[in-house]
Amino acid sequence: MSQIQTQFIKNVLAGTETQLSEKGSAFAPANIALSKYWGKRNAELNLPATSSLSVSLGDLGTKTEIRVAAEDSVFLNGEAMGSETLFYKRTVDFLKLFPMVGAHFEVRTQNSIPTAAGLASSASGFAALVLALNDLAGWGLGRRMLSLIARLGSGSAARSVYSGFVQWYAGTDDDGSDSYAERIDAEWPELRVGILEVSNVHKPVGSREGMNRTVATSELYNSWPAQADADLEAIRLSIREKDFPMLGKTAEHNALSMHATMLAAWPPLIYLQPESLEIIHTVQRLRGEGLELFLTIDAGPNIKLLFLESVASDVIAAFPDLRIIQPFG
Repeated sequence: MSQIQTQFIKNVLAGTETQLSEKGSAFAPANIALSKYWGKRNAELNLPATSSLSVSLGDLGTKTEIRVAAEDSVFLNGEAMGSETLFYKRTVDFLKLFPMVGAHFEVRTQNSIPTAAGLASSASGFAALVLALNDLAGWGLGRRMLSLIARLGSGSAARSVYSGFVQWYAGTDDDGSDSYAERIDAEWPELRVGILEVSNVHKPVGSREGMNRTVATSELYNSWPAQADADLEAIRLSIREKDFPMLGKTAEHNALSMHATMLAAWPPLIYLQPESLEIIHTVQRLRGEGLELFLTIDAGPNIKLLFLESVASDVIAAFPDLRIIQPFG
């Protein structure tokens, strides 16, 4: 917690009144960035170097309940988190930004996705926490303002306060007031996202550390911001025109380019595992055989497939363990 973060919260909450209820609860979906966020222009306020664009994962995400309590306690999937755990520390440290609500809290979180394995669990986690806090405190804040708050916990949490296609704007203001997310007014009922879980083990280098290392040491990162901006505009166009090949190709190229910047960092960041690479090769082979199938990868080993409902049976035949999400189902 810093004075800059505390002042930011005061600015966002200016004009609101805190009217406590017994508990607050909320659900937030996980999201998969089609055009990635990697690198910050301000670490304290979690201001990204570039804008990003995501699609949410339906009912896959985080449900959180929060109460004011006599002492801090944090539960994840029914298990009490010790005060030495990173999950406890990040949760409690974040809640210290809100003394107007209470000094201590009981937080109960249910994740339907693996935590810290590259499936955006921190995004849905902090988004659900902020939505639940808004419910507990009775602030009545709109989603744009809630995305500003969620951003402080985890950058991509700004996108998880919404469902569907969401853009998070990098903004230009030093105070972070214009770096918020908003939902794109578009539906794509035929779109499918397939989850291939390679590992649910906590990744050895978290996204924050990995981001900082990449920006500081990877020469390939110099070209990343311009590519990310161009990719985002191409994906927005593909959504508007329902051009799936453009969406898939751009998202896959964006993800692999991001991982290339990590590989060029020192020490190198290698989130992909041998099975991840096997899946990448399989997707590229199937596409070469005529199947419209693409992939994207966040900072972890797990692979997300992108395809349309019309080819779902062929994709399942190739990947029998696939978990299919209908973002607009």
